[in-house]
Amino acid sequence: MYQERAYRRVAHAPDLVAFEVEVKETNLWVQAECDLSVPCKEIVGRLRDEIESYISYHPGFAASLLPVRPFAFSAPVIQLMANASNAANVGPMAAVAGAIAELLGEELSPRSPELIVENGGDIFLRSDRPRIVAVYAGASPFSQRLGLKVESRGEPMGICTSSATVGHSLSLGAADAAVILANSAALADAVATRVGNRIQQKGDIPAALELAQSIPGVTGALVVLGGDLGAWGDLEMVDLAG
Repeated sequence: MYQERAYRRVAHAPDLVAFEVEVKETNLWVQAECDLSVPCKEIVGRLRDEIESYISYHPGFAASLLPVRPFAFSAPVIQLMANASNAANVGPMAAVAGAIAELLGEELSPRSPELIVENGGDIFLRSDRPRIVAVYAGASPFSQRLGLKVESRGEPMGICTSSATVGHSLSLGAADAAVILANSAALADAVATRVGNRIQQKGDIPAALELAQSIPGVTGALVVLGGDLGAWGDLEMVDLAG
């Protein structure tokens, strides 16, 4: 297990069945009412094939750091990534992890109304009960001590994180964690990248939160930079240590 995925050992909701699914570079931690690993792997494989096929014909879709208009009749995952990146004003690949988690979650939800799909720190959540999501922020003193209590009330939502100090995803900022809550995991993923890029120093936190607030569909934002923290929106912070 990669070091940055060690948090999964303590991330198991006791009322759900947890399983890991890996397809090429995509590694997911899914929690559902029953073991859905077989259909999960099939769905992820199909989504990856659609993305890889599109990129093979349109490589600029993967390389661009700015929104790219998709070609007509492209796969839903391509359309979802493009729409999210356009809303956040970032490249389409900034939404890829959230888009895969979201579309997988939508397909699995009829089999499991209670569902959590985590893809590299980007989460699709649908639940009728409150859930607590731990914030992993590298070496920050808030890391894994701070949680967010979220309620989706049976509706799909995304909780996605961008970090300049954790993981392999591209970030042009310095934030240990930029966490975004939204009505779409793809949107939350793209906006987390945009907000994370905005953070270079402590003084950037208020402007970054204002940026998140300005994007339709975003319901909350949390930024962690070392020992500094800023938050906005519909979220409730929880002290996991206490």
